[in-house]
Amino acid sequence: MFTGLIEEIGVLRSVTSGGEMMVLNIGASLIMGDLKIGDSVAVNGVCLTATSLGDHHFTVDVMPETYRNSTLKELRTGSKMNLERAMAAGGRFGGHIVQGHVDGTGEIRSVRRDQNAVVFEIAPDRKSLFKFIIPKGSITIDGISLTVVKTEAATFTVSIIPHTLGETVLAHKRAGDRVNIECDVLGKYVDHLLHYGSRAGNEDDGGSSKISHDFLAANGFV
Repeated sequence: MFTGLIEEIGVLRSVTSGGEMMVLNIGASLIMGDLKIGDSVAVNGVCLTATSLGDHHFTVDVMPETYRNSTLKELRTGSKMNLERAMAAGGRFGGHIVQGHVDGTGEIRSVRRDQNAVVFEIAPDRKSLFKFIIPKGSITIDGISLTVVKTEAATFTVSIIPHTLGETVLAHKRAGDRVNIECDVLGKYVDHLLHYGSRAGNEDDGGSSKISHDFLAANGFV
C-alpha cells in the first residue's frame, strides 16, 4: 500500500522490451537506502517489484497486463518518473489509500495558473471511471495523491500547489501528455458490493446483493 506522497523523481536509464513485456532500469538515490529485492515501488503510480539492485539504480519487470493498462509503455530512456516505496507500518498517513493498481489512463487537456496553484484538466480514456471521481474526493495521478476540484462531462480538474508541482513529474507535463489514473479504492469496493449479485459468476449469494439503495437509505447512509 502507498500514500500518494512522492519520495523522489527517478530517471529511466534503459528499457528492455519484447512484445508487451518490459524491464525498466531506473536511476534513484533517496529510496535506495533500504530498498530490497522483492520490495514494492510505485512507479508513476504503478505498483512494481524491485527485481535487482545496483549502485543508485534498480530494475522492475512490467508484465503485459500492466503494459496494456498504463502509460509505462510510453516511457523512453531519460524519462522522469514519480517513485514511492510501500508505506511503512509506523509511518505517517499523509495522503490516501493508494494501491498502485491503475484503473486507466487519461490525457491532460489543459494546464493553467490559478494564482499560486496550477490547475490540470484531465480527460480519462474511459468515461466509466467518472462514477468513482467526485468533487473533493481523492484521486491518484501518476502516483500523486490529489483532490478532485470539479468534474465536467468528459474531464475533471485537480489543483497543484507549488511544492507538489516541483517535487513530481507534473512539473514536466503539458497539454496532450498522458497520465495514469487510480480512483479511490473505497468507492470501488462500495460499487462492487452494490452490484455483486448481478455480476456474472456470482450467483452463489442467492442472486442479489442485500446492499441496495433502499437498504442504505433506511440505515441513514443516503
